[in-house]
Amino acid sequence: MPDLENLGIDDRLFGKSGDRRSLVSALNQSLRYIQSPQAQKQYRNYAVPGFTRRRVERSLRRFRQLVLRARSAAQLRASVQQEFQFYESVGKDGQGLVGFTGYYVPVQRASRRKTAKYRYPLYKLPRGFAQWKTPHPSRLQLEGKDGLQGVRSQLKGRELVYLADRLQAFLIHVQGSSRLQLTDGTTMSVGFAGATKHPYASIGKELIKDGKFTLDELTLPKVLDYFEQRPQDLDIYLPRNKRFVFFRNTKGSPPLGSLGYPVTGDRSIATDKSKLPPGALALIHTQLPNRQLEPTPISRFVLDQDTGSAIKGAGRVDVFLGTGDVAGKRAGLVNAPGKLYYLLLKQ
Repeated sequence: MPDLENLGIDDRLFGKSGDRRSLVSALNQSLRYIQSPQAQKQYRNYAVPGFTRRRVERSLRRFRQLVLRARSAAQLRASVQQEFQFYESVGKDGQGLVGFTGYYVPVQRASRRKTAKYRYPLYKLPRGFAQWKTPHPSRLQLEGKDGLQGVRSQLKGRELVYLADRLQAFLIHVQGSSRLQLTDGTTMSVGFAGATKHPYASIGKELIKDGKFTLDELTLPKVLDYFEQRPQDLDIYLPRNKRFVFFRNTKGSPPLGSLGYPVTGDRSIATDKSKLPPGALALIHTQLPNRQLEPTPISRFVLDQDTGSAIKGAGRVDVFLGTGDVAGKRAGLVNAPGKLYYLLLKQ
């Protein structure tokens, strides 16, 4: 069991920031999921001993009671230590080492119509996509070398919106959703509708492989700056991620995790759901940037509510940091080791 006192868990829950409300909201979403037929099916095949759907549900309910009743961080820590058992992820090295990254929902300017400025489209799911033969076409085959000229007949007429920046359009593929400020004065939210059957390839890792950065140097701001200085390299690196994502108009709904329920900034994480328990209560211990973008050690209760094509194995966690510019700046700076624990009521 981790030393909760020395970790200083979630002291800000009892301040004026509204963090207790956000945690309870995230707990409620996990409870909605855990009572669903989807959860019954997923936990029927979940192989980790001790993690049953009923035990996860009981743990979520009891933890919510403790959060609502506690009058201080110390009181909550004491109750959690007394009533809960901690299960540490084996991590990527078998010793509990977990790599943390961040993700967010970007807010971008876009146009419903193609113009000289807004010319990089996001596409709706093609008609008959389920019948596409494998192997699916690659990103290069679908987009063309410059992101504009390779549109196959399957995509014609499926343009949802157009963006002015090719790299930002690509990053929406990576994040899986966005909020858009449209040129006609309206707004639109878009979310994941489907993707081609290719493994995700990180352009950051490709830059590392080619010696442009070291792993310790890699952050999203540095990647953005690299391509701003060398826009011609977009033709080299973007096609290396062959996976192509399609979108739908989500009509203003909050961002959804892979479980089908809303995710909460700073309280939802994405993991490999074949290895780690969907919807469960967890504790992360790592370093995240605060709203002033200063690296800050944190120990925080979170809910495992999402996944991602790049999140594989028991040693990877992606922390959802919210929507907009500040969330994006914070997410782009997250590249830190840490620990991951799951909490279940003692038997």
